[in-house]
Amino acid sequence: MKIGCPTEIKPQEFRVGMTPDAAREAVNHGHDVVIQRGAGLGAGFTDEDYFDAGAVILDTAEEIFATADMIVKVKEPQAVERKMLREGQLLFTYLHLAPDPEQTKDLLESGCTAIAYETVTDARGGLPLLAPMSEVAGRLAPQVGSWTLQKANGGRGVLMGGVPGVAPAKVVVIGGGVVGTHAAKIAAGMGADVTVLDRSLDRLRYLDDVYGGTFKNQYSTAGATAELVREADMVIGAVLIPGAAAPKLVSRAQLSEMKPGAVLVDVAIDQGGCFETSKATTHADPIYEVDGVMHYCVANMPGAVARTSTQALGNATLPFLLNLADKGWRQACEDDPHLLNGLNVHAGQLTYYAVGKALGIDVIAPTLALKN
Repeated sequence: MKIGCPTEIKPQEFRVGMTPDAAREAVNHGHDVVIQRGAGLGAGFTDEDYFDAGAVILDTAEEIFATADMIVKVKEPQAVERKMLREGQLLFTYLHLAPDPEQTKDLLESGCTAIAYETVTDARGGLPLLAPMSEVAGRLAPQVGSWTLQKANGGRGVLMGGVPGVAPAKVVVIGGGVVGTHAAKIAAGMGADVTVLDRSLDRLRYLDDVYGGTFKNQYSTAGATAELVREADMVIGAVLIPGAAAPKLVSRAQLSEMKPGAVLVDVAIDQGGCFETSKATTHADPIYEVDGVMHYCVANMPGAVARTSTQALGNATLPFLLNLADKGWRQACEDDPHLLNGLNVHAGQLTYYAVGKALGIDVIAPTLALKN
């Protein structure tokens, strides 16, 4: 199989879909790898690194899309890239289709087969290809939130850890999954007073057992959330419903009750965001203000630490990438139901229920897609 990796073109996206090590592994499995010139530079990988791994360097994305059987990326294909996809081509990347009707429409019209990193599962019920970026985004959230809290950036001017005689920042993390846990660990490590909200009692018991001396947790009701948000200096939205649009857990009306200069960090923005006033921003212009509350809603937060993120993502995606290349997507998905859960689009049909529900589009079972 010919595997193609173009340069990411989403604003301020510095990650790359394949590391040189991944390219080397694919070549050793007998596959051809084509990399767009300069694709890895943002993550610290040179064209020579890929050439030494056995990849062929091509100048343009058009050449990559025209010649590759499988396209491997990081972020969802942008409009200009979607026009280059063709019938029967395999796309392996993050998609986040539920809040993105235009991308969904274009993928369906292209006739391609699209497997989304964020809906591939594992035997423990986890999301192994989302987890590494969730870990990165979770750890970044308090870091970027503390920067936004600085007075020069519009924030309250509160130091996360306070100082002797002055209380630390109050941080509320909504969601106790991978993102929320890592966000809480880092925020607590910075000295903040941290509370995690979640609706799973099993998860809350786990957090209490493991982190009870590090941060607090509380069952998430509308009343508890509203009370904690009112008192918070920073609220980190870390809620995930796999493949579906994120629920709106803080309304615009609640902003007027928050402290002036408080900060909302919406890590769920890729799935539409979990605050009513969230809108996607970029690393070039990451924050904005609504009703006196600062919002940080960058849709590709891990892109800020591109080398770490690329390596972490590559470690997770490589076994699946090789499986798809070695067997072809049908056989690979037939052999691995967890990989089949990643199938979102095939031959003009939607194959992921949560996306169909969010967008009002008919869905076929992915098992039926295997036969088409």
